[in-house]
Amino acid sequence: GYDDPAKGLDYKTCNVIVALEEQSPDIAQSVDATKVEDIGAGDSCIVFGYACEETSELMPLSHVLATKLSARLAEVRKDGTLDWIRPDGKTQITLEYGNNECGVPVPKRVHSIVISAQHSEEVSN
Repeated sequence: GYDDPAKGLDYKTCNVIVALEEQSPDIAQSVDATKVEDIGAGDSCIVFGYACEETSELMPLSHVLATKLSARLAEVRKDGTLDWIRPDGKTQITLEYGNNECGVPVPKRVHSIVISAQHSEEVSN
């Protein structure tokens, strides 16, 4: 999507600077452990979510809905439906929960939806 200087960045002409540094000793200690029970995660990713029964995907409903909205935002940008959208889009879903008859928290309603997208300079409110 970043293919024109008018969008703020052009992948064909931008410069990429790579600066690698040694891994921190604290992280290296758990990644390089010798016993399998002492091995921890490295510093290469961020993990979101947890397994639950709110959706068929076994992910929290807010995560599933936000992911689907993000995919649609990308789709309408790529197919030209909204040609003014740029690649940097974000979504957030906030749910209200209540307890079912067993006391288990379950989604009750969507409280709020936030969709944010970078856009061309020609777009205003």
